[in-house]
Amino acid sequence: MNSVDTHDSTEKKPYLSGHYAPVADEITATDLIVEGALPPELTGSLLRASHNPKPGVVTSHWFKGSGMVHGIRLREGRAEWYRNRWVRTPALDGAPYATERGPDFTVSTAGTHVIEHAGRLLALCESALPYEITPELDTVGAYDFGGKLTSFMTAHPKEDPVTGDLHFFASSPFPPFLTYYVVARDGELTISQEVPGASAALKHDFAITENHVLFLEGSVTFDPTEHSGIPYGWSDDQPCRIGVMPQGPAGAAAIRWYDVAAGFGMHFANAYEDALGRIVIEGAIVDRTGWDRSWAWWTGRPGRGAEPTSGSTSRRWVVDPASGTACEEQTDDLIVEFPTINESRLGRIHRYQYALAFPNDEGIGNHTLVKYDRATGARQLRPVGVGQLPSEAVFVAAADAVDEDHGYLLTVVGDLNTERSRLLVLDARDLTAAPVATVRLPRRIPAMIHGSWIPDPN
Repeated sequence: MNSVDTHDSTEKKPYLSGHYAPVADEITATDLIVEGALPPELTGSLLRASHNPKPGVVTSHWFKGSGMVHGIRLREGRAEWYRNRWVRTPALDGAPYATERGPDFTVSTAGTHVIEHAGRLLALCESALPYEITPELDTVGAYDFGGKLTSFMTAHPKEDPVTGDLHFFASSPFPPFLTYYVVARDGELTISQEVPGASAALKHDFAITENHVLFLEGSVTFDPTEHSGIPYGWSDDQPCRIGVMPQGPAGAAAIRWYDVAAGFGMHFANAYEDALGRIVIEGAIVDRTGWDRSWAWWTGRPGRGAEPTSGSTSRRWVVDPASGTACEEQTDDLIVEFPTINESRLGRIHRYQYALAFPNDEGIGNHTLVKYDRATGARQLRPVGVGQLPSEAVFVAAADAVDEDHGYLLTVVGDLNTERSRLLVLDARDLTAAPVATVRLPRRIPAMIHGSWIPDPN
């Protein structure tokens, strides 16, 4: 999987320019300027991952850029520091993923997500082992859960807010196509199961409910003719299905598959079991045109839209195990991605959902944060202005929170007008209100993928 573009390298790739242009160095800045008042319960670190190839490196795909973690440290009303560090994996120095002995799972871009579990910070890329980093963002090394993880780990693990278990999977274009794992609250890998009936379809994200694990196989599958270094493409012949698997050490053998319409879901907001025993999944989905135009942006090819996501709209799937059927509906017409919730509701019925809305395919309009209310059907919009792009919104509950949306949304806004970024702390109950606080950051931070709020231990 070559990470350097061997064709058309002279063209300015969209993921190497504008909001997505990588930074050339690592810096540390302390005692950041705060406007407004940071809530004292925001004591911890906001860590976010980005694809940031070294200067002079032109990658063949957006997702092939070496991973960099950006951190903003807050403590009791102060913004102590911002720092950024490359995750020092062999990929950073150009080591090949494919070797004569097979794939080298330590060769990770580590640029998709960063999480904390059982006291470890892990930078993630779905085709490799996780990489442990320190709270100061220095690289510790590849982490394999004491030798029990011998494949790779999705960049979208799910931590059950009640049990503390971390659920994740490995999706491969070759058998075994899908392997499911559980790591207990204490960090011990306790479950590893091959999932029968799975295919080579790309599974970037998945979902859990209180009692089930859900895998969505869409229209994107292994394509050996794709030469960007990420060998997947749209196939009209790929069956589209939702796999519903009971949780537990014997769950894989009981998985049931339900047919759904063609499409591809990159990210899912949440899933839950409703009062009728049905399983509901909510997320964003694209059709073939949207996929093709998005992929063209990610690879820098002609036929791309102005934004990295084209035509991605909100969808709800409802699986009824009693009748053996699944249905779906579009729930909104905005072009959105990066859906999030208050993660204390993960796997349970949620009322509120947040997302990032994009300008149209010609780049007309502003990037906008969106809040959805499932109970009323209402949506609330917060445009950020021309030349500005917010990151995926991370919810943090207020210290005295009672309601689901009583808390703060943290988003890093890049501004091409000033070549700087800022951390916005918004009241999640009302996105139109003035920011609770703004932290001025020392540089423009490249548009990032996913990240997490890591509170200090109690």
